[in-house]
Amino acid sequence: MAVSPIIPVLANLLLGTLWTFSVFAGWGLQAFCENGEPLESCMDRLTVVSTLSGLFAIVAATCTAGGLLPPLMRRYPEKSLVLVGIATASWLIALGVLYVGGLVGR
Repeated sequence: MAVSPIIPVLANLLLGTLWTFSVFAGWGLQAFCENGEPLESCMDRLTVVSTLSGLFAIVAATCTAGGLLPPLMRRYPEKSLVLVGIATASWLIALGVLYVGGLVGR
């Protein structure tokens, strides 16, 4: 039974949106900065964590985009699914690094 890559791609887009909001929209600051902590020290700590997490996010975004290429999806659907699988794992690692790094630094 063939699995359409659209469902995993949508999941990857949702994971990417969560990562983007956590890094760029301030969700990470809200989650991992204590009320009494100076904003500068929290931002410095989260910048290091976000940069490390961003390495995995770049791999994930590239694999998601590659899995969406129509010629690849039509001609080699199994390779497209492998790319989407790598993207899913990379998004989960990127979010995990962000979460664990935020908690450890707290």
